[in-house]
Amino acid sequence: MDNHYQVLGLMSGTSLDGLDIALCDMHEDEGRWSYRIMEAVTFPYPDAWKDRLSHTDSGTAAELAQLDVDYGTYCGGLAKAFILEHGIHADFISSHGHTIFHQPEKKLTLQIGKGSAIAAASGLPVVNDFRSLDVALGGQGAPLVPIGDRLLFGKYDYCLNLGGFGNISFESGGDRVAYDICPVNIVLNQLSAREGLPFDNDGRIARSGKTDDMLLERMNSLSYYNSPFPKSLGREWVEREFLPIIGSSRLSTRDFMSTVCDHIALQVARAASHEGMSSILVTGGGAFNSYLMERIRAATTKEIIIPDPLTVNFKEALVFAFLGVLRIRGENNCLRSVTGAEKDNCGGSIWV
Repeated sequence: MDNHYQVLGLMSGTSLDGLDIALCDMHEDEGRWSYRIMEAVTFPYPDAWKDRLSHTDSGTAAELAQLDVDYGTYCGGLAKAFILEHGIHADFISSHGHTIFHQPEKKLTLQIGKGSAIAAASGLPVVNDFRSLDVALGGQGAPLVPIGDRLLFGKYDYCLNLGGFGNISFESGGDRVAYDICPVNIVLNQLSAREGLPFDNDGRIARSGKTDDMLLERMNSLSYYNSPFPKSLGREWVEREFLPIIGSSRLSTRDFMSTVCDHIALQVARAASHEGMSSILVTGGGAFNSYLMERIRAATTKEIIIPDPLTVNFKEALVFAFLGVLRIRGENNCLRSVTGAEKDNCGGSIWV
């Protein structure tokens, strides 16, 4: 079996920042994996694509099917341009896609970016659709990154990613445990948009605000936070449960943002509160929000470790490249201890 791979990992998050593409070099030696992110870039979404990806719940079935194809062609085209620009080689593409629906209780999950369209536009084999099998097996289909956390980042006690949602993974009783903690940038970026900004640079808006204790208590009282894991969050939950709490209050945007940052910090501290575990690796766009990181450090005694910017920005693209490698090898890339599925499984569709 091959033990050396060069893979393009593609990742699009719920915060709609853009499409992450990372060329990842991976090597397996006697069960140990090493990696290197060789080249990586985020292609920001043009306004037209932001609009299309933000308004998917009001179209027809035919329009959604067309979006699936169009987005796949778009991703494949960007991947091809990336390869040509850098003069690089990739064995295949491993794409997360962009989540449109995620309702595992209905055994429903959909990440668009049709694999056949990506393959046709890029000229490379493609692995995609990583969540469907796990959901069909009764799992949450999320989070998927923990297998990468275990095999690539196992020296840290916790792996915390602060993207559209905050999620965490760690070892517990011999199993990898992981779940979505709370919304992060999916809410903070919406609040920033009220100020005409795509995001709150360094948390400056939040820093200028004041936390509202009553609103904070309402956020922390949401039933999801007391639900046992495995569990995961989606845009639907934010719109149904979280945003109405904000909508019912008349605080200023900066006070909302300050309160949300404290909410995130408290939920992170609660999730990473186990004895004998001391280090938290933090990645994702939220790691660059200095005010949010200050609030997290104030809420926990654990050591917060922020790695190099390439890893912060592209860890999820790296891990999805790794999931594709495991799929090509026919090895499990989704853990039942994380998702609650009937069994560990090897998810992903292959297009050659």
